[in-house]
Amino acid sequence: MNILLRLAKRVDQLSISFGRILAWLSVFMVLAGAFNALARYGGRALGSNLSSNGLLEAQWYLFALIFLLGAAPTLAANRHVRVDVFYGRLSLRHQALIDLLGCLLLLIPFCAFALITSLPFVESAWSVWEVSPDPGGLPRWPIKTAIPVAFGLLLIQGLSFSVQRAAVVWNVEDES
Repeated sequence: MNILLRLAKRVDQLSISFGRILAWLSVFMVLAGAFNALARYGGRALGSNLSSNGLLEAQWYLFALIFLLGAAPTLAANRHVRVDVFYGRLSLRHQALIDLLGCLLLLIPFCAFALITSLPFVESAWSVWEVSPDPGGLPRWPIKTAIPVAFGLLLIQGLSFSVQRAAVVWNVEDES
């Protein structure tokens, strides 16, 4: 169990580091949104189109990446949303048991399902090098690729979280 705990902590460290990098996408998304708004209104005042479908889609893609890829670092930091009616009043061991059951019965199976079912969708996008139907739009295959990547990362993080919660339930301490 100690080896699994050390591995789980390593996964957490990688996820949290990835989350810090991912946070910068928020800055770029806000800058893209601000530029799009300024370009749209500035373009009207100047009588030309300064914005583009590509820039609008870039903003949408950045939001999608933050949402999709941010799930694993959020779980690693234990910052995910809980419906806390009774949970907060329970002992740490009982909280860990609820977390463990949630991971084993809901999170891990859902991630595996989403990962498996998204692969044909992504394969189809790659096979035709799918692009946006809008003029000046961006390629769609990269953003679609983020779907199985995100669920794969969340699956790995869910396994890590499960190992850590199982250690609390079974009162196992890491000796590293």
